[in-house]
Amino acid sequence: MAMATAILLGLAVGSFLNVCIARLPRGESVARPRSRCPECRGAIAWFDNVPVVSYLVLGARCRRCRARISARYPFVEILTALIAAALAVRHGLGPEWAVQLVFSAAMIVLAAIDLEHRTLPDAITLNGLWIGVLAHVYLGAPNPLAQGLLGLAGVENAPPRVLALIGSLAGLIAVGGLLWAVREAFFRLRGVEGMGLGDVKMMAMVGACLGLPLALLTLVIGSVSGALIGTIFMRLSGKTRDYELPFGTFLGAGAVIAVIFGDDLVRVYLDGAFPPG
Repeated sequence: MAMATAILLGLAVGSFLNVCIARLPRGESVARPRSRCPECRGAIAWFDNVPVVSYLVLGARCRRCRARISARYPFVEILTALIAAALAVRHGLGPEWAVQLVFSAAMIVLAAIDLEHRTLPDAITLNGLWIGVLAHVYLGAPNPLAQGLLGLAGVENAPPRVLALIGSLAGLIAVGGLLWAVREAFFRLRGVEGMGLGDVKMMAMVGACLGLPLALLTLVIGSVSGALIGTIFMRLSGKTRDYELPFGTFLGAGAVIAVIFGDDLVRVYLDGAFPPG
């Protein structure tokens, strides 16, 4: 029952994310007006707006003007449902599930918008900074790194929410600062911007929401996958080195992976690097 609920809620959230992806780059409200066809601007009836099902029933075309509906719509809905289900397996349906689903949803929106428009809206990244800190502190997630730092300072048995706050701020400053430093160094060496400021804001948000070390894991996954996939794509498509890679798309994917599998990946790495005994 819980799994079915998670999937249905994920589909509903995914439908709303498609609205955000379509409207935020244009500076439009995500609440009003109701959903419309981007071609004929006709209002979409509720029975034509059922996640995934309506796309299949309509044959991927608008009922009125027969314009083709992008496959991005069902893809985002299914992806969000799968993420909601995976988070339910890990946490059950509770506050942690809800917070991490909202974060994952924000990553999906940012990834899709950067892929289509090469921009990352401040409405998500900047608001995500303070919301991420508050959410991280509210959950009071264990943070061995923060506990270790306080231990070095002689502070023992700090409250969980204090540890969460330190971990969140450390992630915001360290990962956001690292990406900013890389951006500045590239600009000073090459005289051109190799990375947008939106990527820096996005990673600062990820750091605030996930803390260290998961934010650093996000950066590693995003950087490695972006370099590999970007290089392959540019060679196959004949793009030059001036091609603007949607780095935020890879960072968003890395963040979702870190949310679902990050604790396990970090544990495996630490066990390999520092075997017990």
